[in-house]
Amino acid sequence: MALTASRLTFHRTVFAPRIGQQLCASRSRSRWYCNQKQDAASTEQKHKKATFPKIYTKTGDKGYSSTFTGERRLKNDQVFEALGTTDELTSVIGLAREFGLEFGHSFVNELDNIQCVLQDVGSNIATPVSSARQSHLSKTQFSEKPVLELEQWIDKYTSQLPPLTSFILPSGGKSSATLHLARAVCRRAERCVTPIVQAGEADPVVAKYLNRLSDYLFTVARYASMIEGKQEKIYQRGNP
Repeated sequence: MALTASRLTFHRTVFAPRIGQQLCASRSRSRWYCNQKQDAASTEQKHKKATFPKIYTKTGDKGYSSTFTGERRLKNDQVFEALGTTDELTSVIGLAREFGLEFGHSFVNELDNIQCVLQDVGSNIATPVSSARQSHLSKTQFSEKPVLELEQWIDKYTSQLPPLTSFILPSGGKSSATLHLARAVCRRAERCVTPIVQAGEADPVVAKYLNRLSDYLFTVARYASMIEGKQEKIYQRGNP
């Protein structure tokens, strides 16, 4: 009996702790392995979430595109013509903005604002009233506030410019010439939007904004030329 008790004591004090340590070590390795698998799965899941959709959808390959209301129309529809011209306008303004940054012009922030407003202009154009629900219209309504802002900016710069006594040609440095280009594209955008507004398919304030924007671009083009000390080219009638 003493021998048995001694063996039992040995088992409890020496052998059993070693088994326990081995089991703990095994469990620790198992937990580590499980944690590694979970971390790998989490990383993979993050990569999946970070995956961006392809830039091409192939839905326009047959010459049709969708309005915001889900309506499918030919790409040469007047709605898409107006949207494309508005996009062209904001791109040219982006170029003028870069020139403005080079010369440190104060109106650059205004051009930033205008580019954002033109996105709202596009949203309104892309929501034909005839196929829109109220939920569409509430998201794309266009207010009078941007028009009033343009008028304030026009008045501010006009008060600092010399009176206009002759026709001027697009000129006066890179900033000025690019702003004149933006003005010309803006006029075309207005012409594209006008029939859509007249048909009751877009907000009339959108056309008013584009009309006022072309005046702003003309004024700020002259202002840029003056600030840079560049000479505006004056129109002179050729010999008949």
